[in-house]
Amino acid sequence: MGSDQPRGCDGLPPQRGQEPVSVAHDYGYGPYTVEDLHGLPDNGRSYELVDGWLIELAPSTRHDFLARRLSRILERAAEAAKARVYVQAPMDISTPAGARKPDVTVIDATAASSARRLGRSLYHGADVLLAAEVVSRGSGSEREDRGRKVTEYALAGIPQYWIVDFDPEPQIQILRRTDDPAHYGASLMFSGDDTVKIEDPFPVSFPLSDLQDFA
Repeated sequence: MGSDQPRGCDGLPPQRGQEPVSVAHDYGYGPYTVEDLHGLPDNGRSYELVDGWLIELAPSTRHDFLARRLSRILERAAEAAKARVYVQAPMDISTPAGARKPDVTVIDATAASSARRLGRSLYHGADVLLAAEVVSRGSGSEREDRGRKVTEYALAGIPQYWIVDFDPEPQIQILRRTDDPAHYGASLMFSGDDTVKIEDPFPVSFPLSDLQDFA
């Protein structure tokens, strides 16, 4: 007998930490829209819109700590390079699945200013210069960060996608788009005593140990 449990595009039900949430009191039972997403009460909870479902994000204190640290590293590098960008953690990005919320995002400053003037809270993927996700090992979001989002972010037009791991030690995988807009090419891997160094969208260089957390 078939199950009524919602399933993603991979045919699998959402994992623990990614279950669709019910906001039936205000919006009924879905499918949901970007308007529903942005109409949710500001109660400290965070959601993504995926295939018409509102997915609650439940990051850990350690996850948030490292996302903020990475955001500050990118902000300082952008300021040093006098790059006209806007670093935000997190913000809503339009993707083929709906609306994702990368842990750290670098947006073109002109696009960010235009969005603010127009009152838009959903950014186009093409306006994103870099998106980063901090992986929480063993969570439902890990499968998304390492799987679906790789394809979604490439299709959305995001030139760089960083997958940041901190368990057991910091590690960063940097994916870059190729001439094929649907895929990222060979990745750069940084781990151990490596220094993370890239030249675009602006020069960034920092010892990976800078992401060592308080644990």
